[in-house]
Amino acid sequence: MLVYTKAFSSYSVNDLDKAKEFYEKTLGFPVTLTPEGLRIQTAKDYTIFLYPKPNHEPATFTVLNLQVMSVEAAVDALTASGVKFEHYDGEIATDAKGIAHGGPGKGPTIAWFTDPAGNILSVVENPPV
Repeated sequence: MLVYTKAFSSYSVNDLDKAKEFYEKTLGFPVTLTPEGLRIQTAKDYTIFLYPKPNHEPATFTVLNLQVMSVEAAVDALTASGVKFEHYDGEIATDAKGIAHGGPGKGPTIAWFTDPAGNILSVVENPPV
């Protein structure tokens, strides 16, 4: 059996300075510059690590989901900070703000946006308890 002390996710970016500015100033996470890249504390016991890659290609899937109490409020706040939300048609259609409204058989309420390197992130609403 594998014995581990912690787990973290990582993905590449093409510009550490832009990534640091975005994750620290726009998203409000504590960011630490290390010799290898950026350590971002997203929650008490969870970090992500961003590393520079000269031939970086953005992921074509969501690399980070940020759980929020209200997607509507999060979208409004991030939009006010200059974040542009993705818009989709079809099965997972989004409204004018970029929000896919969830419900029974539809999945969660969620909205997607990209970081400066083009990686896809989301704000997703916590399910009611």
